[in-house]
Amino acid sequence: MNLPNKLTLLRIIMIPVFAALFYVTAIPYNYLISAIVFLLAAFTDFLDGYIARKYNLVTNLGKFLDPIADKVLVSTALIIMLLPFGGAQILPWYAGIFVAVILSRELIVSGFRIVAASRGLILAADKTGKVKTFFQDIAIAVLLIGASVDVGLYSVTNIIGLSLLGVSVLLTVVSGIEYLVKNSQVLKEEK
Repeated sequence: MNLPNKLTLLRIIMIPVFAALFYVTAIPYNYLISAIVFLLAAFTDFLDGYIARKYNLVTNLGKFLDPIADKVLVSTALIIMLLPFGGAQILPWYAGIFVAVILSRELIVSGFRIVAASRGLILAADKTGKVKTFFQDIAIAVLLIGASVDVGLYSVTNIIGLSLLGVSVLLTVVSGIEYLVKNSQVLKEEK
């Protein structure tokens, strides 16, 4: 197993650690610590891709695991932040719509990749999708940090985090449409 794939597996292992730290309120600054673990996990997404491309270490295992690890990390973060915890809630009700759009796009693209794989095609992520992921990761980190330093649903950090999440939702829609249009041949019937 090469280094990029090991980094992807590390990201997968970090997901339950991140989630556990989020919920263990007995640990001082648990939200801040969970934000740091989340950012480290998100950084492995950048790092494994960079190493794989630079040193020609791209593998089918990496092409399979990397997008799954990324989607599970982001989905876990968005879902746990929506759930009430400790008598409070980090995100307002409309953030649920944001999360529904993000998760819907990820499921649609994953389904598309499954159909493509059944035809022997591997669909790579595009640039807009990578920018979308960056905004999602930063928004989640800001919201997690805000949970540890600010009180209230409409604190400054929550407003910044929600704004960044809103930008990521727009990029989610745009990148999803681009992805489907660019790879529309996948859905054409074979003869």
